[in-house]
Amino acid sequence: MISVTDLSMHYGPVVALHKANFNVERGEVVGLLGPNGAGKSTTMKILTTYLYPTAGVASVGGESVLDNPLAVRKLIGYLPEILPLYPEMEVRDYLQFVGRARGLSHGQLHQRLDWVVERCGLKPMYRKLARELSKGYRQRVGLAQALIHDPQVVILDEPTSGLDPHQIMEIRQLIRELSNDKTVLLSTHILQEIEAVADRIVIINSGRIVGDGTLDELRARTQRVERAELVVVADRKAVEPELKKLPQIQHVRCIRSDEESAHFELEATVGSQLARNLGKLVQEQGWPVEGLNARPPSLEETFLALTESQES
Repeated sequence: MISVTDLSMHYGPVVALHKANFNVERGEVVGLLGPNGAGKSTTMKILTTYLYPTAGVASVGGESVLDNPLAVRKLIGYLPEILPLYPEMEVRDYLQFVGRARGLSHGQLHQRLDWVVERCGLKPMYRKLARELSKGYRQRVGLAQALIHDPQVVILDEPTSGLDPHQIMEIRQLIRELSNDKTVLLSTHILQEIEAVADRIVIINSGRIVGDGTLDELRARTQRVERAELVVVADRKAVEPELKKLPQIQHVRCIRSDEESAHFELEATVGSQLARNLGKLVQEQGWPVEGLNARPPSLEETFLALTESQES
């Protein structure tokens, strides 16, 4: 549904985007992840026809953002970083205005208003002026206007900005539901946001795509060590020396111990089969085990590894 090929954007001597390439398929939630200033918003502005790129091509639903921008706009719902609200309009009037501008009939508009007001949690503020709303409710209205016309493709720039934890969980659930019949491109610099909702991750840094894949694929690409945690019902002094004998072990740290048990964190060289060797050792020693878990790299560690490798 979204195709980006060699997309570049220059602001004079400043390169905001350089030969970016990625695709988003129908029914996918793809997270566009990167630090502030990485080029995420620039990419979204090009896809939504707000900006004309310096070079490259992009299409949405098979329509070129360069050759047929009006067709692209009909396909997408867009929540920009700066919310497109009119401060002196009531929420009700604003959403009706957007729906009519989107070409909805009276019946369609009534139906879609009921849906977005319910799903975006706007009932308490429906007759309030936009300027009277909190940041969180303004964000919800912005999301509602992006969904009012039931678009095929939803492009969201920082959709949970300003929301409280309960609201964030509601919006995350809504995003997952949208993927049942829509394509979602979600931009954020919040790692937990991507981990919670995205099927696939595109990492952008300094205008360049530095990672594209599932979290497991990106982890495999950047993993530097194998990690595991072990909790055993045994004396730390008896266990620790044996753990240090494991093949290719690099680090053994006891993070908690008492008279009955000990909790260890371990690191070993990639490819050492740390978890398997730990299981074998525990069985040989006869230690009662309360926990044995391999710990893959976190998204934060993966993100840092990809962005640091580009900068080095």
